[in-house]
Amino acid sequence: MNKLIIMSCVIMLAACDNRTSKTKQVTATELPSLSYTIYTDQSELFAEFRSLVVGDTAKLGGHFTYIAENFTAITDGTITLSLTVGDKTISQTSTVSSSPGIFRYAFVPEKPGAGKMVFEVKNKDYTDIITIDNVVVYADEIAAIASQKEEHKSNDISYLKEQAWKVEFANMPVIRRQFNEVIKTTGEIFPAPGDEMVVTASANGIVTFSGNKAVVGNSVRAGETLFSISGKNLTDGNTETRFTQAKVAYDKAEADFKRAQELVKDNIVSQRDFLEIKARYETEQANYNNLSRNYQSGGQKVVTPISGFVKNILVAEGQYVVVGQPIASVSQNRSLVLKAEVSQKYFSKLPLISSANFKTAYDNKAYSIESLNGKLLSYGKSNDANTLFIPITFSFDNKGEIVPGSLVDVYLKLQPSDGAIVIPVSALIEEQGMFYAYVQTAGESFVKRELKLGGSDGINIQVLAGLNEGERVVTKGAYQIKLATASGTIPAHGHAH
Repeated sequence: MNKLIIMSCVIMLAACDNRTSKTKQVTATELPSLSYTIYTDQSELFAEFRSLVVGDTAKLGGHFTYIAENFTAITDGTITLSLTVGDKTISQTSTVSSSPGIFRYAFVPEKPGAGKMVFEVKNKDYTDIITIDNVVVYADEIAAIASQKEEHKSNDISYLKEQAWKVEFANMPVIRRQFNEVIKTTGEIFPAPGDEMVVTASANGIVTFSGNKAVVGNSVRAGETLFSISGKNLTDGNTETRFTQAKVAYDKAEADFKRAQELVKDNIVSQRDFLEIKARYETEQANYNNLSRNYQSGGQKVVTPISGFVKNILVAEGQYVVVGQPIASVSQNRSLVLKAEVSQKYFSKLPLISSANFKTAYDNKAYSIESLNGKLLSYGKSNDANTLFIPITFSFDNKGEIVPGSLVDVYLKLQPSDGAIVIPVSALIEEQGMFYAYVQTAGESFVKRELKLGGSDGINIQVLAGLNEGERVVTKGAYQIKLATASGTIPAHGHAH
């Protein structure tokens, strides 16, 4: 009888253990999944793990992005995870896994309660501290499951970090800030006064190019010879003949002056005659010096008056030129002028214009007058009866590769208004005349938002509806998200849970 009782107890205990084991397996798979996306000035952390339970091994996959370096994956160094609950802290250090940007951790929480999870980033480029507050460690699986909130179905678009790290990607927080109302028009870039000079012929004769300096685009220094002009074999206006005549006349006038200097001392030459001889000498000296200044064997030198580059060559080699004829132009290309034409309907707003942006056609790049150390020079106070437009002019430094003579799109900026939601133009996606942007709702989740737009200054655009302050909008890589969504393909995920 006793044996039967003992055997019955053993069977019941075994069954109980079996049920407990099954319960643990079931509850372990039902633990709520958690994800956090945390930003600092330098880093982004996207972490996924299941609810933390005392005594159970937690696996965490941390995706670390260096946002200060174009949102690239952190691929070297160490990142130490510390979990603090009350007076108990556990730490674990990880290096990057086989998947660049992903750091993996496996740790066992030892104390229940609300705590703090800290990631300390250390690599050759920088250090950073990323903190997740209010991380709860549960006493058991039942408590963790009980805390699980009902999940709502979402239409979020999945775009993995592994995808974003392979393309040019960036996002930014939506904030309210100053924005300038703009007037869009067209304009043209011109060299600034004094920044470009015309080289003219200094004598009549045949033009000969000096080496390879007289080539469009070549850099030159002030005083360098670009051409020589020769009158050889010409019966009229022969440079060599003029120079020889000037030399003979100067030598004779100098000899007469030196002799008169001695004779006037003895009153053999009157003061009146001496002054006439002196005046003739100085005239011939000036004439000779002027001719000899740029004269060389074979012709008259033509030099560049400023340093810069050869912009235009206006003559052909062997061509006959006359004194004063333009033969080339040299530009420093350091200072430029933007001249825009504004419709008369904006005449009342012209005094409110403070600056401008412009966009070139050859590289579709937008430039800011302010960033180029520019300023407003003037605007028309009246208009010509023959035109419906009023000119407005800006000057700026040519710090980039801006080509004089370019036609540009101009965005004239009026006095700023506060409290506008503004995003870069690069964030926009256009579909059938409608504009959208992608908002990042979590580390790897995005939603597509239709936007109502206001004015644009060519670099940024005002959003009247569709975005909320504090959200993060994708500014680079929006088309890649769109293409990934259209393809319907998601790469194998490397997350650890």
